[in-house]
Amino acid sequence: MLKRLVTGFVLATAVAATAAAQDLPKAQFKVIGLNSPTPVSIHDELPFWRKTLPEASKGAINADITPLDQMGIDDKTMLRLLKLGVMDFGAMDISKMAGDDPRFEACDLAGLTLDPDKARAACAAYRDVLDRQMQKNWNTRLLAFGGNTPQVFWCKDVIGGLDAFKGKKVRVFNNTMRDFLGGVGASAVSMAFAEVVPALSAGVVDCGVTGSLSGNTAGWTEVTKSIYPMSLGWSINVLAVNLDSWKRLDPKTQAFLLEQLKAYEDKMWQTIKTTTAEAENCNTGKQPCTMGKLAKTTIVPVKPEEAETHKKLVEGAVLAGWAKRCGAACAKEWNDTVGKALGLKAPTP
Repeated sequence: MLKRLVTGFVLATAVAATAAAQDLPKAQFKVIGLNSPTPVSIHDELPFWRKTLPEASKGAINADITPLDQMGIDDKTMLRLLKLGVMDFGAMDISKMAGDDPRFEACDLAGLTLDPDKARAACAAYRDVLDRQMQKNWNTRLLAFGGNTPQVFWCKDVIGGLDAFKGKKVRVFNNTMRDFLGGVGASAVSMAFAEVVPALSAGVVDCGVTGSLSGNTAGWTEVTKSIYPMSLGWSINVLAVNLDSWKRLDPKTQAFLLEQLKAYEDKMWQTIKTTTAEAENCNTGKQPCTMGKLAKTTIVPVKPEEAETHKKLVEGAVLAGWAKRCGAACAKEWNDTVGKALGLKAPTP
């Protein structure tokens, strides 16, 4: 009897879900996504829009998604384009928007968190602040957080350790990394992801910061000899929607999308754990390496005293630099959210 009841419940649930999906009105979205060579684009984002949503909606919801690098778009303009309604949905590295609002780098300050769970907790604590700012000033709604493998140093030659960065030119992609590099005497060079391989090859920069697996899948192993795995963050990305596009949707479609996006966010963070675990294997030619390419790169270990210097730089130069850009009220809000979640305190200038 119990077996029949359980079977009946499962069938009823499946039928209800199918009916709900079939009841959805047709919707076609324009989406601009993340850089195409990154693991999050390859394993999470493109499959979500091209396969998961159409299948889960029984064909009602479809999307035309193009990664931003394939459209020749500058990362820093993504939020502005979304505000203008150039696309319905857009995914972007949130820290690259910090020139418009320093809050956009607040939950992924350089070196702030050293494991995926803490990175997610920091951004979850700050989610309402970011969504508020996006709705208030950018006509967009924040829908999901994701990320990449730890942002580490990829160098043209074999680097000697943290002290060896003094005087070196290092590619970065946000202000908070610039604060960190200033603390070790390196010169920060802002550069788009797609420009880094030729810049490293030509010696325009000595090293570049990107994900421990993103660099692998984007071909950085072909122009670098070493990786210094000191983390400068997670390249946190957000998926957001133009508010006008969102408000036009049927309530059933909105509810369906929010449910799917919760699962999508969970999947992105699970992928980060897998790719982070595999990165060193892929970069040094070992198995298992299912999500990258086998390469022969020297991993230069971070010494205990260098890890202590890292901690001091994060709690000093990085937090102080960001707090100065954001202001006293902003820093206080950070202390009440991200700081509380991590047990840290930013100065309130």
